[in-house]
Amino acid sequence: MSRPIALGTLIDSNVIIDIVGGDPTWSDWSASAIEQADQNGPLIINPVVFAEVSTRFVRIEEVDAILPRADFVRAAIPWDAAFLAGQSFLLYRRRGGVKTSPLPDFFIGAHAAVVGLRLLTRDARRYRTYFPTIELIAP
Repeated sequence: MSRPIALGTLIDSNVIIDIVGGDPTWSDWSASAIEQADQNGPLIINPVVFAEVSTRFVRIEEVDAILPRADFVRAAIPWDAAFLAGQSFLLYRRRGGVKTSPLPDFFIGAHAAVVGLRLLTRDARRYRTYFPTIELIAP
């Protein structure tokens, strides 16, 4: 099965949070990885990423300022991706996962898989396990 051609890079919230929070271990890597991804097509976020990043702020305008529409394409999660997220979550549960509702990573990974996006993340393990077809950019 051939891998779809990446139309852009979906940016995982952990990468953005590294930069916003000034993580001493990861902020430089994350900033550099975003700059490189930007050279290979649009940078994309979805509502799940926006929601996770927003927990660090009080006002939506603050989130809009660090995720400007001129730099980050805001893409809806397709219905097919929501279905895949649910199916991947069921597999996670069958394998002994303890969470009782789908985790944000399932929606993010399924979005990348269904649309054919690269995924820039610092936490690749779950994505490799449940979404092996996506192209990951990870340390």
